Amino acid sequence: MSADERERRGTLRRGGFWRDNSLTLVFGTAFLVVLACQAVVGHAEFNEALTVEGLQTIGLGEYVTTSDFAVDVTENWQSEFLQFFLYVFGTVWLLQRGSPESKELHNAGPESDREQRLGDHARSDSPRWAGTKDWRQRVYSRSLGIVMGCLFLGSWSAQSVAGVAAYDEQQLRQLQAPVGWAEYLVLPDFWSRTLQNWQSELLAVAAMVILSVYLRQRGSPESKPVGAAHTSTGVEG
Repeated sequence: MSADERERRGTLRRGGFWRDNSLTLVFGTAFLVVLACQAVVGHAEFNEALTVEGLQTIGLGEYVTTSDFAVDVTENWQSEFLQFFLYVFGTVWLLQRGSPESKELHNAGPESDREQRLGDHARSDSPRWAGTKDWRQRVYSRSLGIVMGCLFLGSWSAQSVAGVAAYDEQQLRQLQAPVGWAEYLVLPDFWSRTLQNWQSELLAVAAMVILSVYLRQRGSPESKPVGAAHTSTGVEG
């Protein structure tokens, strides 16, 4: 069965709303649950620090509006979006023999309009902008990476703003002078928060790419078929 036939069959074979969107719903719900747990635990830790310093504790509702909570959240968000931004653009050109995370070795690059179903090669069910021949096609052809890049820059900027606010609050509690935003961007606190997340995301990507060459997960599109050769590249289970 060709890739086009598999795609059409998958489009026609629809289940209910929950089944058709279960991946997004499960991970979206898990995100909210974990975020709520982070707020509860972070609130307890924040109040412990206030108690040690002889200051009045605050409620959970007030804590989730603090810069301390905001910087802890956004420093993780920015690294996740950076990971996917680099991965989306990097996998256009970068290859890994034997990994389902890589394209086939002869397909490095943006591929032809025919392969990507652009312009005259667009089908009736293709997104409208894929069938155009102007700036809309160029933008839509890179829209996933562009949006991921914007989300990364937005969340990284939010981290810097929340980070300097949290840093200055700590400075004032210690009777030290606060710093400005530009000054904070060159301080170890900002880069420590940033780099500790970047290194973990890059490690996770590298581990997934190389481990998927030799290990399998039956039924997962992130894995090759269990019986596929280790050298099979760009093959999904």
